[in-house]
Amino acid sequence: MKQQPKTQAENLFPAAENKPRAAVLLPLPVEKTYDYLVPEKMALAAGDFVEVPFGPRRVTGVVFSAAAEEGGTELPAHKMKTVLRKIETLPPLTAEMLKFLDWVARYTLSPPGLVLKMALSAPEAFTAEPPEILYKKPQQKSDGKITKARQKILDILESGAALSAARLAEKAGCGAGVIRTMLQQNMLEAVEIAPPAPCENPVYHGAELSAEQRRAADELLQHCSTDQHRITLLDGVTGAGKTEVYFEAIAAALASDPSAQVLVLVPEIALTAQFTERFTERFGTPPALWHSVAGRAQRRKIWRGVSEGKTRVVVGARSALFLPFQNLSLIVLDEEHDASYKQEEGGPVYHARDMAAVRGKIEQSPVILVSATPSLETVVNTENGKYNIVRLTGRYAAAELPEIEMIDMRRNPPPERASFISAPLRKALADTLAAGEQALLFLNRRGYAPLTLCRTCGHRMQCPSCTAWLVKHRKFDRLQCHH
Repeated sequence: MKQQPKTQAENLFPAAENKPRAAVLLPLPVEKTYDYLVPEKMALAAGDFVEVPFGPRRVTGVVFSAAAEEGGTELPAHKMKTVLRKIETLPPLTAEMLKFLDWVARYTLSPPGLVLKMALSAPEAFTAEPPEILYKKPQQKSDGKITKARQKILDILESGAALSAARLAEKAGCGAGVIRTMLQQNMLEAVEIAPPAPCENPVYHGAELSAEQRRAADELLQHCSTDQHRITLLDGVTGAGKTEVYFEAIAAALASDPSAQVLVLVPEIALTAQFTERFTERFGTPPALWHSVAGRAQRRKIWRGVSEGKTRVVVGARSALFLPFQNLSLIVLDEEHDASYKQEEGGPVYHARDMAAVRGKIEQSPVILVSATPSLETVVNTENGKYNIVRLTGRYAAAELPEIEMIDMRRNPPPERASFISAPLRKALADTLAAGEQALLFLNRRGYAPLTLCRTCGHRMQCPSCTAWLVKHRKFDRLQCHH
């Protein structure tokens, strides 16, 4: 695990003819950076956030380099625009993050500005979040009249705690007007505090692991313990307890450095609810959840928390890979085989599994791939020795693997014409239902043909309501929409 946090680029840009210039990349579909003059007494370094004029607009961009390094012909100063302001409320992007964004743009043949846009996906985060106002008992006594409701509020605050108005009103069973009046009469003191970042202080409480889980956890920690980039596949059958095993790696990463941050990628939003419950149980606080359904306020808090290095663990979809971590010390990809990790629409085309490996290499951070059915690419990489592998062969606790039997339909044909259920399957279903249990059958598709075309004109038969392809059902001799 990492022992030291990463450092920012510290070199100030040299002056060109006593007029310093900076190359700024904007989160727009642009292929290059734009040169701007740097005002006097403004010190800029690579990664700094700046606001610049771009046509009639004011756009927030990132300083990528000195303009002289771009290799082009320098414009006369009188033809150049000037940086409007440097955004001081946020730390600059790390040198590793700039390198990652540049690498993704080159590899995916995407405009660098579009790649930067994925990293600046919470523009509201550039405005500092207003402080939270809490109320506490004042040091000096007040001459205000003591009522039953006011006395109850003072009793709640007797221990020296500071509570928000909503929380205080809820505990005291009164309205907000009582609190406002007490504040006006100096019976309460208002204090401003910075709102806490999501998942700011996770503390691992440990878990009881089976002998196989402990062996796998120790092996995984050995692969992730050195300050270098390694990729490890955690391969285990469904129900083997893989999550508890890589929780040990997350705890070790957080304990190795007080500024260490961890990213856990999951393929679907639906998985985050179950993961959040288990993570909260183990670490005493929920992780920061980053996905497309998250509201603007939540995304703002997480983006700022990650950028400031306060948010320690982020669980999110593939876009979370582009968050501006300050000290990314571990990346975990759960269900790494899942196809939803591939971004194919709405921006640069990339696979989060591959980009996670690249970011881990740039950050010199270990990467853990987790799956019960690893992708073919990952299997080949483990066989070639490029990836380490840790295996879990049994299920956790009393859970047992199901018995799986393949039925040869040539030897066990359906007893009736136009039927597709074999005799062994029919008997298994009857026995299951007789025992009061449930059964579930999966079909690869419904109907005889998923698409019907006119042989003369090529017209596609589609639903008049939703334009989906109509499925032909041969048994009923009709076309049907399944939406």
